[in-house]
Amino acid sequence: MVTETGLIIVGSGPAGVSAAEAFRTHNADAPIKILTADLALPYARPPLSKEYLRGETDDVALHALQWFTDRSIELKRGIEVDQIDLVNHCVSAGDTRYGYTNLVLACGASPTPLPVTGGEWALQLRSLADADRLRKAVADAGCAVIIGAGFIGCEAAASLAQQGVTVTLVAPEAAPQENRLGVQAGERLRRLVSRAGVRYVGGVAVEALRDGSVQLDNGVSIHCDLVLAATGVRPQSALAQAAGLDVTDSRIVVGAEMQTSVPGVYAAGDVASAFNPSAGRRLAVEHWQDAVDQGAVAGASAAGMPAKWDGVPGFWTTVGDATVKYHAWGDGYQHSRLLERENSFTVWYEAQGAAVGVLTYNADEDYSLGERLIQTRGRVPVPLDG
Repeated sequence: MVTETGLIIVGSGPAGVSAAEAFRTHNADAPIKILTADLALPYARPPLSKEYLRGETDDVALHALQWFTDRSIELKRGIEVDQIDLVNHCVSAGDTRYGYTNLVLACGASPTPLPVTGGEWALQLRSLADADRLRKAVADAGCAVIIGAGFIGCEAAASLAQQGVTVTLVAPEAAPQENRLGVQAGERLRRLVSRAGVRYVGGVAVEALRDGSVQLDNGVSIHCDLVLAATGVRPQSALAQAAGLDVTDSRIVVGAEMQTSVPGVYAAGDVASAFNPSAGRRLAVEHWQDAVDQGAVAGASAAGMPAKWDGVPGFWTTVGDATVKYHAWGDGYQHSRLLERENSFTVWYEAQGAAVGVLTYNADEDYSLGERLIQTRGRVPVPLDG
């Protein structure tokens, strides 16, 4: 059986919900269905490693159920899409086929498993269900090890420390995100993590989880009551690839309008590699606001409206009581320079004579200036290190 056609959205994260909202803004009548394997109402992920994890709020829903009803957006939860039929314009979930006129793939990404002996013991933090499991585990934990010093790892480590848990954050880099952001920025992030009460152990790899401990490659074993693996994510592009869509480096290739290699089929968010006219190249981003923005473009495009994704990717992260802000194309830099002031810092990034990134702590003017300079390919306002 094939259901009525209209807009089908696979995924209920920020990109999927944003696509539904934008489409409905421009098309009041066509049916919209959001198909998601998640059982929860669509929710915001940023609080999961911060306020929600600390038990300070339970309200992480993007919208109440009535919001979807009021906009005639049919939200179908617990639906696992297992096939896309581009010829017959439908997607399948078990024995049910859902026909579409336009399709938006907002499948997101899934956590990368910890590939060591005993890795299955480690908790993960991607979904609301993951956050619930972690929050319950924290209640009975005196000590914890967080593996991975990306922003999620740093946020979660600080949140656990704020609850009185003894936290060790371990990572292969000498300082958090040193390879991505540079030695100076990594050192400042390490200081913020330490200030939040977290012990940082860098330059090590995890060999195994065994007997209530994390065993490192330097021979050290760290006893703990729980382990969180914050070791990155992988885009959920297998459906698209099996259907024959253009997929590169595990991401669905789309233009600035978020359309895939097949007309009428769009992709947005973590699963997309999207052309950005301001950057002049395709970018892969994993930031919440960019997923919202890309979803809005996909929804508008599906409704036949002109729209392009051309903003500068960026996000905020909170480590303890410190908020760090970042704008960047995200695909590397040639030179950087850190400007440190009392209780604030800014790191400027440059490539081929133009600003390509800015990282700030308590320097909002630089954050705003950086966004403008990056988008216009302006020069950074300071001399740069080699």
